[in-house]
Amino acid sequence: MAEQTDDLRQTRAAEDRIPTVIADDLHIVYRVYGTGAGKGSATAALNRIVRRKPSTGVREVHAVKGVSFTAYRGESIGLIGSNGSGKSTLLKAVAGLLPAERGHVYTQGQPSLLGVNAALMNDLTGEKNVLLGGLAMGMSREEVRERRDGIVDFSGINEKGDFISLPMRTYSSGMAARLRFSIAAAKDHDVLMIDEALATGDRAFQKRSEERIRELRKEAGTVFLVSHNNKSIRDTCDRVLWLERGELIMDGPTEEVVTAYEEHR
Repeated sequence: MAEQTDDLRQTRAAEDRIPTVIADDLHIVYRVYGTGAGKGSATAALNRIVRRKPSTGVREVHAVKGVSFTAYRGESIGLIGSNGSGKSTLLKAVAGLLPAERGHVYTQGQPSLLGVNAALMNDLTGEKNVLLGGLAMGMSREEVRERRDGIVDFSGINEKGDFISLPMRTYSSGMAARLRFSIAAAKDHDVLMIDEALATGDRAFQKRSEERIRELRKEAGTVFLVSHNNKSIRDTCDRVLWLERGELIMDGPTEEVVTAYEEHR
Protein backbone atom coordinates (compact mmCIF):
# COMPACT_ATOMS: atom_id res chain seq x y z
CA MET A 1 0.00 0.00 0.00
CA ALA A 2 2.87 2.38 0.88
CA GLU A 3 4.56 1.59 -2.45
CA GLN A 4 1.34 2.39 -4.33
CA THR A 5 1.07 5.71 -2.46
CA ASP A 6 4.68 6.60 -3.38
CA ASP A 7 4.04 5.69 -7.02
CA LEU A 8 0.93 7.87 -7.06
CA ARG A 9 2.85 10.82 -5.60
CA GLN A 10 5.59 10.43 -8.22
CA THR A 11 3.00 10.26 -11.00
CA ARG A 12 1.28 13.42 -9.77
CA ALA A 13 4.63 15.21 -9.44
CA ALA A 14 5.50 14.30 -13.02
CA GLU A 15 2.11 15.51 -14.22
CA ASP A 16 2.61 18.82 -12.38
CA ARG A 17 5.85 19.53 -14.26
CA ILE A 18 5.25 22.16 -16.91
CA PRO A 19 7.52 22.08 -20.00
CA THR A 20 8.98 25.45 -20.97
CA VAL A 21 11.42 24.42 -23.73
CA ILE A 22 11.34 21.36 -25.97
CA ALA A 23 14.13 20.70 -28.46
CA ASP A 24 13.24 17.90 -30.87
CA ASP A 25 16.09 16.49 -32.99
CA LEU A 26 17.46 20.02 -33.44
CA HIS A 27 20.09 20.71 -36.10
CA ILE A 28 21.69 24.15 -36.61
CA VAL A 29 23.92 24.78 -39.64
CA TYR A 30 25.93 27.93 -40.26
CA ARG A 31 26.82 28.84 -43.84
CA VAL A 32 29.94 30.96 -44.23
CA TYR A 33 30.08 32.61 -47.64
CA GLY A 34 33.04 33.90 -49.59
CA THR A 35 35.63 31.74 -47.89
CA GLY A 36 37.48 31.05 -51.10
CA ALA A 37 40.66 32.90 -52.04
CA GLY A 38 40.16 36.19 -53.80
CA LYS A 39 41.52 39.68 -54.02
CA GLY A 40 39.95 42.84 -52.72
CA SER A 41 37.39 41.11 -50.50
CA ALA A 42 35.05 44.08 -50.00
CA THR A 43 35.26 45.18 -53.65
CA ALA A 44 34.93 41.60 -54.89
CA ALA A 45 31.84 41.07 -52.74
CA LEU A 46 30.26 44.27 -54.08
CA ASN A 47 31.02 43.22 -57.67
CA ARG A 48 29.35 39.84 -57.09
CA ILE A 49 26.24 41.57 -55.76
CA VAL A 50 26.09 44.03 -58.68
CA ARG A 51 26.65 41.29 -61.25
CA ARG A 52 24.35 38.92 -59.36
CA LYS A 53 26.99 36.22 -59.37
CA PRO A 54 26.92 33.67 -56.55
CA SER A 55 29.69 33.79 -53.99
CA THR A 56 32.33 31.13 -54.37
CA GLY A 57 33.50 28.98 -51.51
CA VAL A 58 30.56 28.31 -49.20
CA ARG A 59 31.54 26.48 -46.02
CA GLU A 60 28.95 24.78 -43.83
CA VAL A 61 29.40 24.41 -40.08
CA HIS A 62 27.09 21.87 -38.46
CA ALA A 63 27.05 23.53 -35.02
CA VAL A 64 24.21 21.56 -33.35
CA LYS A 65 23.54 17.95 -34.32
CA GLY A 66 20.28 16.26 -33.41
CA VAL A 67 19.92 17.65 -29.88
CA SER A 68 16.73 16.71 -28.00
CA PHE A 69 15.70 17.64 -24.46
CA THR A 70 12.75 19.01 -22.45
CA ALA A 71 13.20 21.76 -19.85
CA TYR A 72 10.63 22.32 -17.12
CA ARG A 73 9.44 25.30 -15.13
CA GLY A 74 11.52 25.84 -12.00
CA GLU A 75 14.66 24.16 -13.35
CA SER A 76 18.12 25.70 -13.55
CA ILE A 77 20.04 23.96 -16.35
CA GLY A 78 23.77 24.29 -16.94
CA LEU A 79 25.36 23.89 -20.37
CA ILE A 80 28.94 22.65 -20.37
CA GLY A 81 31.43 21.54 -23.00
CA SER A 82 34.67 22.60 -24.62
CA ASN A 83 34.96 25.74 -26.76
CA GLY A 84 33.03 25.37 -30.00
CA SER A 85 30.81 22.58 -28.67
CA GLY A 86 27.58 24.41 -29.63
CA LYS A 87 26.44 25.74 -26.24
CA SER A 88 25.91 29.38 -27.24
CA THR A 89 24.47 28.33 -30.61
CA LEU A 90 21.90 26.16 -28.84
CA LEU A 91 20.82 29.08 -26.65
CA LYS A 92 20.46 31.36 -29.68
CA ALA A 93 18.27 28.75 -31.36
CA VAL A 94 16.06 28.46 -28.27
CA ALA A 95 15.79 32.27 -28.20
CA GLY A 96 14.59 32.22 -31.83
CA LEU A 97 17.68 34.01 -33.13
CA LEU A 98 18.83 31.13 -35.35
CA PRO A 99 16.65 29.02 -37.66
CA ALA A 100 16.65 25.25 -37.41
CA GLU A 101 18.09 23.33 -40.34
CA ARG A 102 16.11 20.31 -39.17
CA GLY A 103 14.03 19.55 -36.11
CA HIS A 104 12.10 21.99 -33.94
CA VAL A 105 12.24 24.15 -30.82
CA TYR A 106 9.06 24.77 -28.86
CA THR A 107 8.92 27.34 -26.05
CA GLN A 108 6.31 28.50 -23.59
CA GLY A 109 6.42 32.25 -23.05
CA GLN A 110 9.17 34.54 -24.31
CA PRO A 111 12.77 33.32 -23.95
CA SER A 112 15.29 36.04 -23.00
CA LEU A 113 18.95 35.64 -23.95
CA LEU A 114 21.57 37.45 -21.87
CA GLY A 115 25.14 37.24 -23.14
CA VAL A 116 28.28 39.12 -22.28
CA ASN A 117 28.05 40.63 -25.76
CA ALA A 118 24.41 41.67 -25.40
CA ALA A 119 24.03 44.99 -27.14
CA LEU A 120 23.92 48.10 -25.00
CA MET A 121 24.74 51.48 -26.52
CA ASN A 122 28.29 52.54 -25.69
CA ASP A 123 27.71 56.23 -26.29
CA LEU A 124 24.81 56.39 -23.84
CA THR A 125 25.17 56.54 -20.08
CA GLY A 126 24.56 53.54 -17.87
CA GLU A 127 21.41 55.29 -16.69
CA LYS A 128 20.02 55.51 -20.24
CA ASN A 129 20.96 51.91 -20.92
CA VAL A 130 19.08 50.78 -17.82
CA LEU A 131 15.98 52.50 -19.23
CA LEU A 132 16.45 51.09 -22.75
CA GLY A 133 17.19 47.59 -21.45
CA GLY A 134 14.13 47.62 -19.22
CA LEU A 135 11.86 48.86 -22.01
CA ALA A 136 13.28 46.21 -24.37
CA MET A 137 12.29 43.53 -21.86
CA GLY A 138 8.73 44.83 -21.76
CA MET A 139 8.79 46.90 -18.58
CA SER A 140 7.06 50.28 -18.46
CA ARG A 141 9.02 53.46 -17.78
CA GLU A 142 7.51 53.60 -14.31
CA GLU A 143 8.61 50.02 -13.59
CA VAL A 144 12.15 50.81 -14.75
CA ARG A 145 12.26 53.92 -12.52
CA GLU A 146 11.06 51.89 -9.53
CA ARG A 147 13.75 49.25 -10.07
CA ARG A 148 16.56 51.61 -11.13
CA ASP A 149 18.26 51.86 -7.72
CA GLY A 150 18.06 48.12 -7.20
CA ILE A 151 19.65 47.47 -10.61
CA VAL A 152 22.53 49.86 -9.92
CA ASP A 153 23.11 48.52 -6.40
CA PHE A 154 23.02 44.92 -7.61
CA SER A 155 25.59 45.61 -10.35
CA GLY A 156 27.98 47.32 -7.94
CA ILE A 157 29.26 49.66 -10.67
CA ASN A 158 28.87 52.74 -8.44
CA GLU A 159 31.03 51.37 -5.64
CA LYS A 160 34.07 53.31 -6.92
CA GLY A 161 32.35 56.40 -8.29
CA ASP A 162 29.26 57.62 -10.08
CA PHE A 163 29.75 55.40 -13.14
CA ILE A 164 26.02 55.06 -13.84
CA SER A 165 26.05 58.66 -15.14
CA LEU A 166 29.03 58.02 -17.46
CA PRO A 167 28.94 56.63 -21.02
CA MET A 168 29.15 52.85 -21.28
CA ARG A 169 32.36 53.16 -23.31
CA THR A 170 34.14 54.19 -20.09
CA TYR A 171 33.23 50.89 -18.41
CA SER A 172 35.49 47.88 -18.14
CA SER A 173 34.17 44.69 -19.76
CA GLY A 174 33.37 43.32 -16.30
CA MET A 175 31.38 46.41 -15.30
CA ALA A 176 29.39 46.30 -18.54
CA ALA A 177 28.63 42.58 -18.13
CA ARG A 178 27.51 43.09 -14.52
CA LEU A 179 25.16 45.88 -15.58
CA ARG A 180 23.69 43.70 -18.35
CA PHE A 181 23.01 40.88 -15.92
CA SER A 182 21.53 43.28 -13.37
CA ILE A 183 19.12 44.72 -15.95
CA ALA A 184 18.00 41.26 -17.09
CA ALA A 185 17.69 39.98 -13.53
CA ALA A 186 15.38 42.87 -12.57
CA LYS A 187 12.50 41.18 -14.41
CA ASP A 188 10.87 37.80 -13.93
CA HIS A 189 11.33 35.62 -17.00
CA ASP A 190 9.56 32.60 -18.42
CA VAL A 191 12.91 31.38 -19.76
CA LEU A 192 16.18 33.23 -19.02
CA MET A 193 19.36 32.16 -20.81
CA ILE A 194 22.67 33.42 -19.43
CA ASP A 195 25.87 33.08 -21.43
CA GLU A 196 28.97 33.36 -19.21
CA ALA A 197 27.62 36.33 -17.21
CA LEU A 198 28.67 34.80 -13.90
CA ALA A 199 32.30 34.59 -15.04
CA THR A 200 32.60 38.35 -14.57
CA GLY A 201 32.96 40.31 -11.37
CA ASP A 202 34.20 39.36 -7.94
CA ARG A 203 32.96 36.55 -5.73
CA ALA A 204 30.46 38.84 -4.00
CA PHE A 205 28.75 39.64 -7.32
CA GLN A 206 28.76 35.99 -8.33
CA LYS A 207 27.03 35.10 -5.04
CA ARG A 208 24.37 37.76 -5.63
CA SER A 209 23.87 36.45 -9.17
CA GLU A 210 23.53 32.85 -8.03
CA GLU A 211 20.97 33.86 -5.41
CA ARG A 212 18.98 35.83 -7.97
CA ILE A 213 18.94 32.81 -10.30
CA ARG A 214 17.46 30.74 -7.46
CA GLU A 215 14.79 33.41 -6.96
CA LEU A 216 13.95 33.37 -10.67
CA ARG A 217 13.44 29.62 -10.48
CA LYS A 218 11.15 29.97 -7.46
CA GLU A 219 9.12 32.55 -9.40
CA ALA A 220 8.22 29.78 -11.89
CA GLY A 221 10.91 30.53 -14.46
CA THR A 222 13.48 28.32 -16.17
CA VAL A 223 17.13 29.35 -16.24
CA PHE A 224 19.84 28.14 -18.65
CA LEU A 225 23.45 28.94 -17.74
CA VAL A 226 26.47 28.56 -20.04
CA SER A 227 29.71 28.63 -18.08
CA HIS A 228 33.24 27.23 -18.06
CA ASN A 229 33.25 27.65 -14.28
CA ASN A 230 32.18 24.27 -12.95
CA LYS A 231 31.81 25.66 -9.42
CA SER A 232 29.20 28.17 -10.64
CA ILE A 233 27.39 25.32 -12.41
CA ARG A 234 27.45 23.19 -9.24
CA ASP A 235 26.31 26.08 -7.04
CA THR A 236 23.53 27.22 -9.37
CA CYS A 237 22.14 24.34 -11.44
CA ASP A 238 20.21 21.19 -10.61
CA ARG A 239 20.58 19.69 -14.09
CA VAL A 240 23.31 19.83 -16.75
CA LEU A 241 23.49 19.29 -20.52
CA TRP A 242 26.97 18.31 -21.76
CA LEU A 243 27.64 19.09 -25.43
CA GLU A 244 30.66 18.22 -27.57
CA ARG A 245 31.02 19.02 -31.27
CA GLY A 246 27.33 19.89 -31.41
CA GLU A 247 26.12 16.58 -29.96
CA LEU A 248 24.41 16.05 -26.61
CA ILE A 249 26.72 13.70 -24.72
CA MET A 250 24.90 13.58 -21.39
CA ASP A 251 21.82 15.05 -19.70
CA GLY A 252 21.24 14.51 -16.00
CA PRO A 253 21.78 15.66 -12.40
CA THR A 254 24.49 18.29 -12.00
CA GLU A 255 27.04 16.38 -9.94
CA GLU A 256 26.75 13.26 -12.09
CA VAL A 257 27.24 15.09 -15.40
CA VAL A 258 29.93 17.54 -14.24
CA THR A 259 31.95 14.74 -12.66
CA ALA A 260 31.78 12.71 -15.89
CA TYR A 261 32.84 15.80 -17.87
CA GLU A 262 35.81 16.46 -15.58
CA GLU A 263 36.93 12.82 -15.79
CA HIS A 264 36.64 12.95 -19.59
CA ARG A 265 38.92 15.97 -19.77
